[in-house]
Amino acid sequence: MIAVLVLKDGTTLQGIGFGAETTSVGEVVFNTSMMGYQEALTDPSYGGQMLVLSYPLIGNYGINKFENESSKIQPSGFIVRELSPNECHKDSISSVDKFLKDGGVPGIYGIDTRFLVQHIRDKGVMPAILATSTREIDPKSLLKKLEFDYSAIDFVSKVSTKNPLIFGKGGKKKIALIDYGVKMGIVRELVARGAQVHVLPYSASAKDIKEIAPDGIFLSNGPGDPAILTDAHKMIREIAGYKPIMGICLGHQLLAHAFGGNTFKMKFGHRGSNHAVLDLESQKISITTQNHGFAVDKVPDGFVVTKINLNDKTVEGMQNKSKQIISVQYHPEASPGPHDSRHLFDEFMKMI
Repeated sequence: MIAVLVLKDGTTLQGIGFGAETTSVGEVVFNTSMMGYQEALTDPSYGGQMLVLSYPLIGNYGINKFENESSKIQPSGFIVRELSPNECHKDSISSVDKFLKDGGVPGIYGIDTRFLVQHIRDKGVMPAILATSTREIDPKSLLKKLEFDYSAIDFVSKVSTKNPLIFGKGGKKKIALIDYGVKMGIVRELVARGAQVHVLPYSASAKDIKEIAPDGIFLSNGPGDPAILTDAHKMIREIAGYKPIMGICLGHQLLAHAFGGNTFKMKFGHRGSNHAVLDLESQKISITTQNHGFAVDKVPDGFVVTKINLNDKTVEGMQNKSKQIISVQYHPEASPGPHDSRHLFDEFMKMI
């Protein structure tokens, strides 16, 4: 297939199409990880975005049935330099091409992803449209169709569970996990620590949470701009102080908004598995996996900053002792360190 990617500023890249034959729009972002493309493709935090991988060769170990972070592909497009024609791994059940085709998502390869990543770093993330077809594609007509405002769309409602779910039945501690786009790795970490995890829709109220009688509350990761999720801000304020709370990524940002803080949109975000974070109390550095385009700007009253990013000094962790709240911007369930941040789940379990 032919594939054409057109950015909002008119930048046009032509390559080879794979996956589904279709046209889609999204915000183009890049990830610097050398592996983990399956986890990235199924991470709900990529909802509404087109994913560019800076590592050049993708697909060599295929797709397996163990490493999905959700039930479907979440980005609206997949952009790589070279797509391996053969996958080779004992657990592989599909090629990346088939995986995208079955998921109805278009992909493009054979383009200069180094140029594209540098362009995004210079100009910032921006909307784009990707078309794959067996017929000729007119880039100018694609650009005319490009109408997309990432920050104006509620992607959480699109990726959250519709019905309550329970994992780890019989666990000694009960956790209410609000699903703003949760990665299954988070659920697995909590279950491994003896928790019975009740996954609730993003629209769950404080009353819904209290009916479960949990020992702790967990606010998950997810896509989109945290500022527009005002119902979540209200619910978090109402539930604060009832039981210990931990927030990850979007959950961390929502905590800031709920108590009078603020967030800002980053130029190109943090996405990858090589981000150094400093713990201000222990002075220890962790290598973390991150996936976010917004960051906490103003820390709310009553909260203290516990961790910072060593690259740009953005806030990576907060704590409010009086309300028993902790939060981090990165993903402790991921394994770049490989286990630098798993202790955060242990800390939460001790709190409850």
